[in-house]
Amino acid sequence: MASSTAKPLVVVVTGTSGAGKGTLEKVLLERMPELELAVSATTRDQRPGEVNGREYWFITGEKFERLVEDGEFLEHVDLPWGARSGTLRSEIDRIQAHGHVPLLDLETDGALRVQETIPGAVTIFVDAPTFEELERRLRERATESSGEIQVRLDLARRQQTQKGLFNYAIVNDDVGRAADELIGIVRRELQTAGTMSRP
Repeated sequence: MASSTAKPLVVVVTGTSGAGKGTLEKVLLERMPELELAVSATTRDQRPGEVNGREYWFITGEKFERLVEDGEFLEHVDLPWGARSGTLRSEIDRIQAHGHVPLLDLETDGALRVQETIPGAVTIFVDAPTFEELERRLRERATESSGEIQVRLDLARRQQTQKGLFNYAIVNDDVGRAADELIGIVRRELQTAGTMSRP
């Protein structure tokens, strides 16, 4: 039975660009409706097809800095390709107020910050099976310039050295298998935290 002192859980998925975090999260959200994705704020340009408030909250660098100074971010990072990204505390409060469990998709540094800040946060690192596969996926995705892809690959090498700092690590060698592994981890953690009443 759930303890009345059980703290609301926060689930964090992190990993390298091109590892397929977004694909796995989509399956996770479809199969576990008690989760809700926290929408990050970013200063990067909106891409075609993206909707403000769905993929990201798109804000100016000036507004981002004001929010940082006001302590409105749970975590934020300055990305090597120039953009800034972060999770607003109000986004977590909104999701928990609806009775849902926040799911955060974060860069590794942001994920480590949440791990340090929120007791009981569950952090899961997603990696590609090989670095060559990671590079292939990034180039195939083609949402970044070749220069930015190289920056992302350099960052990915550093991020892979952080893998052992997280609660779990998943290799996304097959989407169906990796999604099942991710869902299994989250189900167990939610049951342990008392936020799920049934298997």
